[in-house]
Amino acid sequence: MSLQGIKTAREKGNAPGLNETPSGERIQIGFFGRRNAGKSSIVNRITGQEMSLVSPHKGTTTDPVMKAMELLPLGPVMIIDTPGYDDEGDLGELRIRKMHQILSRIDIAVLVIDGLQGWNDNRMLQLIQEQEIPYLIVYNKSDLLCGMKQAELSPSGKASVPAALLVSAETGEGITELKERLGAIGASALHTKPLVSDLVSPGDTVVLVIPIDESAPKGRLILPQQQVLRELLEAGVISLVCRETELAQTLAAMKAPPALVITDSQVFAQVAEILPEETPLTSFSILMARYKGFLQTALDGIRAVEDLQDGDLVLIAEGCTHHRQCKDIGTIKIPGWIKAHTGKDITIKACSGREYPEDLSPYKLVIHCGGCMLNEREIQARKRSARSQGIPFINYGVLIAYINGILKRSIRPVGLSV
Repeated sequence: MSLQGIKTAREKGNAPGLNETPSGERIQIGFFGRRNAGKSSIVNRITGQEMSLVSPHKGTTTDPVMKAMELLPLGPVMIIDTPGYDDEGDLGELRIRKMHQILSRIDIAVLVIDGLQGWNDNRMLQLIQEQEIPYLIVYNKSDLLCGMKQAELSPSGKASVPAALLVSAETGEGITELKERLGAIGASALHTKPLVSDLVSPGDTVVLVIPIDESAPKGRLILPQQQVLRELLEAGVISLVCRETELAQTLAAMKAPPALVITDSQVFAQVAEILPEETPLTSFSILMARYKGFLQTALDGIRAVEDLQDGDLVLIAEGCTHHRQCKDIGTIKIPGWIKAHTGKDITIKACSGREYPEDLSPYKLVIHCGGCMLNEREIQARKRSARSQGIPFINYGVLIAYINGILKRSIRPVGLSV
């Protein structure tokens, strides 16, 4: 693309890189409220686009509507418009369930109240507070409220409830202040934990082992590999990338051993056999589980693999959706490795994307990917759901390392033990 083309694209909001930030790394902002409170109109005002359909009829928004955008000073965010939580009927119940799923993953909640109707949203506020989600209360239709002041709109009078904000989706009044408040709240929600840079020092050499097989995406690296490589580059670390078939040759060409080797979990066994025992080794999946905050939970639950019996049901969960190949890791390789390790005839069920079962009671074990496409709140919600139902919740990389007898070695670089 030419420089002029890039300039034009930026003016239109389509500049290269503008929407390339993965959803799992964006601040997720959800808009909630009753039907016809004006959620969709406010979302359209904030995004500057007709993102959601607007109608005077109740229930126009029937499914969550999502928009990836840049919201200064936050940067990349995901704006989510949800159906009214007071929807009715069988379809309404399904829409409300979707709304609850959104609530489990957002970083900031905006509770939109119809200013003409007044406060009647105690239940929604309670749900937001129970999940400890930072939130704003917004009264819409300020242009029709005849000079009513913010102080008159407090939902409960409690000091713990933030002052409500008056806005008008019709005139745009208060929208700029709403954006500024979102920015102030979101600044504390930004993900600042390192993925890998805290494990190495500037000038170190790290080897990344990336297999290229039928399941590898054409022409690109998968997201965890991209993120690790980018963070290492920013940290001033020298990165060497090779396949497992060239690892021995790569090591032989190095003047000194690498400070760390990071491999795709699928080839853990081959890489561990090539590497000297003293060379630190871990995997992209293990690093991602640490980054998303569930590595220790995965380690705590790994022994559940030994308790599996014939006929047990195991859930394999992935945060992304992709075309399944003949040697897909989630549906083919991991089930085969588990059955070979346990000698048991277990049943595998897989889910992907954001379709994750609420009732986990039929399962004996949940095996989750690294969760690169999910934000930390959503992963944590899945982990809490499993733990509350007494179901072990483990990770791809932890499982594969355990089955290959190298779990202790693979988590040593991150300072953990089993």
